[in-house]
Amino acid sequence: MASAPSPPSSLKANMAAGDPKFDLVKQIGSHEVTIAELNALSSSRTVYQKNGSLFFHTTIQKASASEQSRNFSINF
Repeated sequence: MASAPSPPSSLKANMAAGDPKFDLVKQIGSHEVTIAELNALSSSRTVYQKNGSLFFHTTIQKASASEQSRNFSINF
């Protein structure tokens, strides 16, 4: 069985240095996964959405719209 390829050394260096671009890519990836998971749920199901440090009961449509309207920025 072949092992998984390791990331290129330049990517490892960026990860270790806390590169803001890498952090942004991670946030965008998480955002895409969240939207995909929300779209996979039944429309009659209710979900909890985190707002600050609290979770609020909401619908999938509202949670999806809120997630899609999120903005991402690079902090230098």
